[in-house]
Amino acid sequence: MNTFTLITALVTISALISYLNNRFIKLPGTIGVMVVAILLSVLISLTGKIFPDVFSFIKDVTHGIDFTGTLLDIMLGFLLFASALHFDFNKLKEQRYPVLVLSTIGVVGSTFIFGFLLYWATALMHIDIPLVYCLLFGALISPTDPVAVLSILKKSKVPASLETIIGGESLLNDGTGILLFVILKEVAGATDPHVTFGHAAAVFSQEVFGGVLLGVISAIVAYRTMKRVDDFQIIVMVSLSMVMVISVLGAMLHVSIPLAAVSAGLILGNTSLGTKQSEDIQRYFHNVWNLIDELLNTILFVMIGLQIVIMPFLQNYWFTGLVSAIFILMARAASIVGPSAIFKRTLKLNYKRITILVWAGLRGGISVALALSLPESPYKELILSASYFVVLFSIIVQGLTLKRVVDRMA
Repeated sequence: MNTFTLITALVTISALISYLNNRFIKLPGTIGVMVVAILLSVLISLTGKIFPDVFSFIKDVTHGIDFTGTLLDIMLGFLLFASALHFDFNKLKEQRYPVLVLSTIGVVGSTFIFGFLLYWATALMHIDIPLVYCLLFGALISPTDPVAVLSILKKSKVPASLETIIGGESLLNDGTGILLFVILKEVAGATDPHVTFGHAAAVFSQEVFGGVLLGVISAIVAYRTMKRVDDFQIIVMVSLSMVMVISVLGAMLHVSIPLAAVSAGLILGNTSLGTKQSEDIQRYFHNVWNLIDELLNTILFVMIGLQIVIMPFLQNYWFTGLVSAIFILMARAASIVGPSAIFKRTLKLNYKRITILVWAGLRGGISVALALSLPESPYKELILSASYFVVLFSIIVQGLTLKRVVDRMA
């Protein structure tokens, strides 16, 4: 199947699923799309022998998509830039302390708490999985997914301050998560594991500070270009080009593409394009990126739903996946309560706000993509399956009940 046919099939399936959800099921946008995609995948899998051509076609489409590369190297930059573009930097500045604590200490704490809980549970279930792989699983599942979080927050009535904390954390915690994932993956794959503090610091500096620097420089160049013209088409093309350049250079320089895209989005989203541009042009510019965000979100959630077709081993790990979904909630709660107790005056988080923060910590496609990027090992299938269960539980169960939790706790 050539690239154009693959894209055509994916977009057509996404359009069909969106229509079915909007017309009949009527669940909130991204959640409904994933639910319909999952139901479609299950139906196709169950009727594979009755309709072998349909099953084979969907399987070819799903197999033809490099989920990890498509999401992390292509789609993620556009999605994060679009989300950050509409984010109020002044509100983020007001909530900078809880955002920074949750996106660093919170992610590290959640990774280790989850890892040790899973290691203890798998030992009780007589499942042989080394501690380092349990921690590796914790590293890829602990960061909240900005794509999932921000798409669902748009439809919920979360208090403004909490929405800023949740959204800001999800945008910024990828640096910490990627750092832990990279280091632990090296430890897990090394014959003689030896990762020094200096090596960890170097990886952190390169990924995080390099990513932020790339985003800032790219945004400055794009801003100076866009403010000198009053042509809407040129402005949009410059912004598209900037995000693509960030993705290409980020991969070449081994810096964090997510942080670069977020940095660029925050700068351009909170800076006037200049006196030449009318308010209408700036509004259209934001509307175009909002449309790109919605379209890519829909395609991403369809891709996640269709993964069931090529994961026949999911049924072997449903119990581990369910346990993992419970443990990640426990780990997130502990990783928020701990810093809240230590930095009580700074964070100002009571139990109601903590409950909302825990339940709004959604996982999404990034976790699945990182799990798929793991090298082949006896433990990859378990981690991938459990990651998928956690993502499904997070988006469907937590996403659908988030409004009720907010209404009860707000």
